Amino acid sequence: MIDPRRLKVLRALADHGTVTAAGNALHLSASAVSQQLAALEAEVGQELLRRKGRRVWLTSAGELLVEHANAVLAELEHAEARLAAHASGVLGRVEIAAFASAITQVVAPAIAALRESTPDLGVHVRDAEGQQSLPLLLDGEIDIAVTVQYRATPGEHDRRLSRTPLYAEPFYAVLPPGHPAIASGSVRLADLAEEDWIVPLPGNPCRDLVLLSCEGAGFAPRITHTSDDFDAEAALVAAGAGVALIPRTALGAIDPARVLPVAGETPTRRVFAAVRRGREEHPLVSAVELALRAAAAEVPSRLHGAGVG
Repeated sequence: MIDPRRLKVLRALADHGTVTAAGNALHLSASAVSQQLAALEAEVGQELLRRKGRRVWLTSAGELLVEHANAVLAELEHAEARLAAHASGVLGRVEIAAFASAITQVVAPAIAALRESTPDLGVHVRDAEGQQSLPLLLDGEIDIAVTVQYRATPGEHDRRLSRTPLYAEPFYAVLPPGHPAIASGSVRLADLAEEDWIVPLPGNPCRDLVLLSCEGAGFAPRITHTSDDFDAEAALVAAGAGVALIPRTALGAIDPARVLPVAGETPTRRVFAAVRRGREEHPLVSAVELALRAAAAEVPSRLHGAGVG
């Protein structure tokens, strides 16, 4: 009989690449991870790992078992969800990771609604950029990840996840005071090819979208400053340090005169909520997802009321 707890250790090794990183994700020591993997090999009677010094990688048998581990662990999540649904009432706590503007626009309004409709459901929020929340979800540290969908998003097409679309929002060009394009009312990205650019840090999906959009417009941006904080980006633009693309929900108090829609193909980010497959039927998780969808449906009207395009 294969111990599913050891399957979880094997999957963590496949996800994180090293025994030490897998142990950190599971809050186990490296020696405990090695012991669990050795016991799993004894259970299945096949070599699952190849070792050379401190390096470890999966054999073909190990890769095959990881595929089955994903299915087994999803079924266990499903069983827990069904048992929780069978219990009377909704009582407990849900852990959410989301990026800052999604917390402002969706997560916080959802929590406010849940305090009225489901007062016994506690929600704990962790601020995490889009590239950070999915690994936290897969490692079991959180229940729901609110993140963004781009080509380079880790786990974007991971079958271990169940995804719920929340909202889509365009990026706007933010220009420094006195920029000649301000008078035109909109701007083509190609017209900003010779500008200095302020973009998020490497690994941030928003940076990927900016680079892909500029590539589609026929140029590679000359990056002079980087920040994952859109307020910081806006401050640098206001100081004349360059131009930036900032999503609609993160425009904040930027002078509307310097915020221009992008003409042509508008860069857009798609925000979704993800849970581990099988977990979506858990009554606590489904209650929070429902509240997130309801809050997301109000994002356009909320932004319009705040004077954002």
